[in-house]
Amino acid sequence: MMMSMRNMKIGMKRRMIDYPNDKVKMLQFPKLSEICNISHFVTTRHGGVSKGAYASFNPGEYCGDDKEDVAMNRFLLSEAIGISKEKIISPCQIHKDEIRVVDSSFFSLSIKKQQDYLYGVDALITSLPNVCVTVSTADCVPVLLYAPDVRVVAAIHAGWRGTVMQIVKKVTRLLMDDYAADPFLMRAGIGPSISLNAFEVGEEVVKAFFENGFDMDKIMKYNLVSNKAHIDLWEANRMQLIACGLLPENIETAEICTYTDYNNFFSARRLGIKSGRILSGIALIES
Repeated sequence: MMMSMRNMKIGMKRRMIDYPNDKVKMLQFPKLSEICNISHFVTTRHGGVSKGAYASFNPGEYCGDDKEDVAMNRFLLSEAIGISKEKIISPCQIHKDEIRVVDSSFFSLSIKKQQDYLYGVDALITSLPNVCVTVSTADCVPVLLYAPDVRVVAAIHAGWRGTVMQIVKKVTRLLMDDYAADPFLMRAGIGPSISLNAFEVGEEVVKAFFENGFDMDKIMKYNLVSNKAHIDLWEANRMQLIACGLLPENIETAEICTYTDYNNFFSARRLGIKSGRILSGIALIES
């Protein structure tokens, strides 16, 4: 399916609201913010202490920033959301489809064993109250999930490789199979990430999506000028949620492009790999 870039959907209007705090600049999904049983956030670049390509609010622990600056940023995050630093859990992601559950046994582990448990992981699930599961991104797609009937939350990192491996679908199915969550009740938020317009890819990426069964007419467009393909990661992940039974009206998409809005959100394509990360997190609130 061919079309010019000027005819591609833009969809850049902001669909998120400010997180209610006076500490750091963060955003929320409007519908998720109305649910009193959970707390969630998506960080921006503003309000922290990091410098250079990490400036200023970089809570990402695995991207090469000064450790003391990251520690301060995570302290500021802890203060803003009212959850202790030790209960803000961030995996060391590797762009695959490994999923981990954070339960009470996790907190009995040594720091080293906790780090080992979180290494190579791209999605976290928890049913523990006041434990915030997070993922870090800088163009990749963060997805937050809430299953209200079984009181379980999940945070998912879906880069193009994770999207091809259908990590969002796998997490959703796990909630359905292991927790008996009803997909018709689930809520999801697809956070700031690279847009269709900005995500130019090579033929090897197109081939990977095609060979894994994606409807290419729905997720791929061509720029007739450059003759390059563009992939819509927002739609590719939204389709996985819908395929699992989520209602379209229960899926919120930020429609904020990190590549375009790199002054407010970290973008690895704009700033390089050695730059900051957005943190997207969700937690159950103890009733």
